[in-house]
Amino acid sequence: MFYRLADMAVGDEVIVSRQDADPARFAVTRVEQYPKDAFPTAAVYGPVPGPELRLITCGGTFDRRAGSYRDNVVVYATALPP
Repeated sequence: MFYRLADMAVGDEVIVSRQDADPARFAVTRVEQYPKDAFPTAAVYGPVPGPELRLITCGGTFDRRAGSYRDNVVVYATALPP
């Protein structure tokens, strides 16, 4: 499911199912790819003014020696009104 995060575009909708309420809906505001050694921790995990979502997966070139991808893909999304 997350292997296609890099294909998401601004305005795409992400729906998060919840057992206790209606689904939460988010709109993608940007998609970025960062080298793992330059991951913007504060921008991804820092405080935000309202409900937001970050979806993170591996991306970029696969490093066979390390056995992992060199980059991370981050999808930034903000909550849509119910």
